[in-house]
Amino acid sequence: MVGKAPDFFEGVMMPELFMADAMGATGKPMIRVHTAGSVGGSTGVVAASLVQSGKYRRVLAMAWEKQSESNAMWALSIPIPFIKPVGAGAGGYFAPHVRAYIRRSGAPTNIGAMVAVKDRLNGSRNPLAHLQQPDITLEKVMASPMLWDPIRYDETCPSSDGACAVVVGNEEIADARVAQGHPVAWIHATALRTEPLAFAGRDQVNPQAGRDAAAALWKAAGIESPIDEIDAAEIYVPFSWFEPMWLENLGFAAEGEGWKLTEAGETKIGGRLPVNPSGGVLSSNPIGASGLIRFAEAAIQVMGKGGDHQVPGARKAFGACLRRWLAVLFDVGGRQRQAREAAA
Repeated sequence: MVGKAPDFFEGVMMPELFMADAMGATGKPMIRVHTAGSVGGSTGVVAASLVQSGKYRRVLAMAWEKQSESNAMWALSIPIPFIKPVGAGAGGYFAPHVRAYIRRSGAPTNIGAMVAVKDRLNGSRNPLAHLQQPDITLEKVMASPMLWDPIRYDETCPSSDGACAVVVGNEEIADARVAQGHPVAWIHATALRTEPLAFAGRDQVNPQAGRDAAAALWKAAGIESPIDEIDAAEIYVPFSWFEPMWLENLGFAAEGEGWKLTEAGETKIGGRLPVNPSGGVLSSNPIGASGLIRFAEAAIQVMGKGGDHQVPGARKAFGACLRRWLAVLFDVGGRQRQAREAAA
């Protein structure tokens, strides 16, 4: 399974065909998944579904982006049929949603900066994070230039080159790995939902698709209280304000209350719900791979391979990416849970 953001991001049509040999896909079924910014997550969900169906024993999911050879700002600024032009990249599109959230929730204006500091400090403990800013402070973020009010420069994701690969296998494969002394992460549930693009009543601060995907995931995984049962969450946060927004949307906090978890330090490593211990999208953003990285990092946490950004005792981890609304829950343990679909 190959995931890649829109071809016009890099100017190469169907790049997966050029890479078949390098990926070891020659002579094997190869399918490209394309769901824009959420494509990495979609790729992981499709790979898990192919294993769950029994069609394949082991599936390689990989996704990438090479933004050094692209102009994502230009690609995201073209007129799009049926919706308003983005105007100035993704930030120009999302800034009104953030302003609406602040107005609705009454969140203090420094919440976005608090998220940025937390994620960049987490990223400084992750050798794979692209931005390394161990000296970042709240004052530095607040003093950075305003790009799209209220989004500041240091509250914005970078443009990165990068790739991610995840091997999804069935129970037989997983048991063999465990017998060899290697930890695995069980996939307990996945969910994917969409919503109308141009519906007049569409709520982009708290999208219906996100609420539906989360509800389906928690039900399938047997989770009754996400905030109490999830040990770590890797959530697609391209602009820092989306942390509190998605905490509410995904069921970790009541509407209008997500920013309070951030303000209280509950989303830090050691808090009630560590969010993006890897540094998240604010520290690394190869667009096509970013969604799959969320799932990979969730698996890394429950396998205890997080190194300096490991959440102590993490056994259940959650990964999500926005726009097409994908969610996945990983867990470690034995066969007592039948909700799992496959192993990563």
